[in-house]
Amino acid sequence: MEYVIHSHRYGEQIIKQTMPKTWGELEGVISGISDEDLIAQFPNSATRMSLSGAINDLIDEGLRSSKWEPQAAIFQDKDYKYKDAERWRLDFAKEDLSVEVAFNHGEAIAWNLIKPVLASELNHVEKAIQTKAGVIIFATEKLKSSGAFDGAVGTYEKALRYLKPFNDILTVPMVIIGLKAPKTFHLVKRKIGGKNVGEIVRKK
Repeated sequence: MEYVIHSHRYGEQIIKQTMPKTWGELEGVISGISDEDLIAQFPNSATRMSLSGAINDLIDEGLRSSKWEPQAAIFQDKDYKYKDAERWRLDFAKEDLSVEVAFNHGEAIAWNLIKPVLASELNHVEKAIQTKAGVIIFATEKLKSSGAFDGAVGTYEKALRYLKPFNDILTVPMVIIGLKAPKTFHLVKRKIGGKNVGEIVRKK
């Protein structure tokens, strides 16, 4: 997939210079997802209403194959590692890099941005992981529209508006990635059996 990047606190430069192999694996997985891959994966994804499930599946498959840790716990303390565990986990982590794939509600943008900070800074709660930088992956507005994402999903463009007021909170280097829309197709929602289902429409 094609994407755009915003660098926070020199995140792009720092990540590329200090962890080139890890960044290369992540970048390779994202850029290696083709339109045909999305079309092939879409019928098998749990989310048949939008492209979010297919994209998530392909990123997950690609990173796991390179030995990234999925659902990596941020804290070691049992009150955070096991109670409300999903709240205190990263989508993926490897070595010094935290990764969040943020296709959830727009109200979660702030939390998606803060989790890599929790993983990278020292904390009063015992840590299970210690990273140094974060990558957060969002859909661009165009992908949200052409991929039939839910209207409440937060986007890359909206996330960028958080960075200035959050500057003193987001203390670690970050790369914010915005995934672009497919070039050869889009999804439309059809009502089948009372349910909205996404249908792939190829561009002529």
